[in-house]
Amino acid sequence: MQRVTWSGLRVAQELSDFLELEAMPGTGVQAGGFWHEFAGIVRDLVPRNRALLARREALQAQIDARYREAGGPEEPAAHAAFLREIGYLVPEGPDFAVTTANVDPEIARMSGPQLVVPVTNARFALAAVNARWGSLYDALYGTDAIPGSEGRATGKGYDPTRGAAVVAWARDLLDRAAPLAAGDWRGVRSFAVTPAGLTVGLGDGSATALRDPRQFVGYLGDAEAPRQFLLRHNGLLIEIVVDEGTEVGATDPAHVSDVMLESAITVIVDLEDSVVAVDAEDKVAAYRNWLGLMKGDLAAEVTKGGRRFVRRLNPDLNYVTADDETIDLRTRALMLVRNVGHLVMSPAILDAEGNEIPEGIIDAMVTSLVALHDVGPEGRRANSPAGSVYIVKPKMHGPEEVAFAVELFGRVEQALGMAPDMLKIGIMDAERRTTVNLKECIRAARSRVVLVDTGSLDRTGDEIHTAMAAGAVVRKAAMRGAAWYRAYEDNAVDVGLACGLPGHAGIGKGMWTTPDRMAAMLESKGVEMKQGASTARVPSPTAATLHATHYHLVDVAAAQEGLKGREPVPLDDLLTPPVAVRPEWTPEDVQGELDDNAHGILGYVVGWIDRGVGWSRVPDVHGVGRMEDRATLRAAVQHMANWLRHGVCSPEQVEETLRRMAAIVDRQNAGDPLYRPMAPDPEASVAFQAARDLVFEGARQPNGYAEPILHRRRRERKRLDAEAAGA
Repeated sequence: MQRVTWSGLRVAQELSDFLELEAMPGTGVQAGGFWHEFAGIVRDLVPRNRALLARREALQAQIDARYREAGGPEEPAAHAAFLREIGYLVPEGPDFAVTTANVDPEIARMSGPQLVVPVTNARFALAAVNARWGSLYDALYGTDAIPGSEGRATGKGYDPTRGAAVVAWARDLLDRAAPLAAGDWRGVRSFAVTPAGLTVGLGDGSATALRDPRQFVGYLGDAEAPRQFLLRHNGLLIEIVVDEGTEVGATDPAHVSDVMLESAITVIVDLEDSVVAVDAEDKVAAYRNWLGLMKGDLAAEVTKGGRRFVRRLNPDLNYVTADDETIDLRTRALMLVRNVGHLVMSPAILDAEGNEIPEGIIDAMVTSLVALHDVGPEGRRANSPAGSVYIVKPKMHGPEEVAFAVELFGRVEQALGMAPDMLKIGIMDAERRTTVNLKECIRAARSRVVLVDTGSLDRTGDEIHTAMAAGAVVRKAAMRGAAWYRAYEDNAVDVGLACGLPGHAGIGKGMWTTPDRMAAMLESKGVEMKQGASTARVPSPTAATLHATHYHLVDVAAAQEGLKGREPVPLDDLLTPPVAVRPEWTPEDVQGELDDNAHGILGYVVGWIDRGVGWSRVPDVHGVGRMEDRATLRAAVQHMANWLRHGVCSPEQVEETLRRMAAIVDRQNAGDPLYRPMAPDPEASVAFQAARDLVFEGARQPNGYAEPILHRRRRERKRLDAEAAGA
């Protein structure tokens, strides 16, 4: 790797060139000053970062020793006293309310779906940001969202029977979200806009209006026959499209050709769990796409349905109100950027002693620099009109690590000439030490926090690793019924509401991981809104449109108000590890669990190592597609490692399972000409060896994270590929 020296830092040449030649122009930041300030941050904060990681290891060692001494889990009150003694549980201070200011309404006041997208894939990133609006008709027609006798569309032609079912489903939603003063949406025949608002003609020749005329927002076209118009409900917009020239519109009595829903109101542009970035080359590719999103000039060539086109960011639109005023319509999701956590070190920059520095520190400085194209003195204000940068920070353990991130953000603001608290923080409540100290974590970021988000899969991995020495854990499917799981989800909402997040910050819930099961998502994910979540993650733009219907059926603000003041979650529940009590697992139960875990690990890791794909739809052992990332990997790996440690299975059984599942994964990928099979020669497969390392070394990995092994093996794969290309 070619390097250039800046203020004592040895920086990869390609990163230095990218920053100086591409990222800095237009921001007012100069290279010399940038690197001088960066060197000071490295000098002051890198030792602190290392100390925080050492603290994690020391606490885990003490917990392991305690469980070994007790011979398993102990009574929660005694365990809580021990955790306080070692500083794992910190004293809880007085009540307070967050003060975060200059927050865009998509976070501060609105409730709606959220997407996560790997920044390294420009096509996906653009699609996610453009998913602010989605066709409800397409989402219903093209998925299993309408089950049963209506069936699912087959073939390439339009199925009128299924189309009628879609229209009926959408009309029912409109009756609930925007009811008419008389009649219902099935009886609508025409629309017109007057100074009083929307007038709706019915099939019997009468005219009516919306039950609440204030729901009408604006329109396009002729007021006497608008071609598009907007309604608002629970803070989200609905667009009715009128076009008799389409196949659907021609047969609709009111010529409604589509119902468009405001869908993904926020998107996490991800530099972490969903990407593979193990060196300077990878990081520059990621930062370059983030730069394109902030400057608004990112483009990607797309081939879809035999048609080739260039995808770009959607422009805003102008609508006309009933009073003939013009309003702007946002057509892009508000972007947050997820930086890397405190653990991972990057070879992109070496300190004066030649040591890799924390990737999270690099991310904070570079992503904030790039964001100046949006929020700086000459910024576009196209993403954040409020002038804020939203950084989601994952994998933080407890208040001291949140406080460290806050200090880092403050140093970055000073280095880049930003106003104090311009850099906002999203706290991922996905580690046990954060969960049990969540109030103090929020206090540490009280002027910056814009999101508290649960991540049940990472949280499951950390729960298993924390309790690794306590005993064999329950099967993965039983985790959702464990005391800690229920308490964890409720605790995040309760603490968030008590700290005054509404109006300043969102309360989020985790990902729906099966993108082909939209009927199941519609059936179950709406409960998260009733539980107080103002946002929840979904795996695709289509899923975001379907999930948006939940926010029309549930008034989240009212749900949150009803939850305030309920009894707090018992600490005992949060501290009860998911250890199986006298498990009665049959050999078939054990093998089935091993098969599922091993298949998921291999299916994900082979893409990560061989192809550099960090987030993918991987068929499970039964062929059902699941979205896999490092959180799902961590949970599966820690589960297998735990059962190995406690003798539920043997090393030989695990080895046989991995090899047998490798053959199944190979068969599932047989149609991919670039796929490298694992089963014929597992010893020569870097991907298989990575999966093997993850399982057999899982109990020893820091907090059960997969990154150290994945990065080492991915670099090995890249080196071998480079050598082969050179030969």
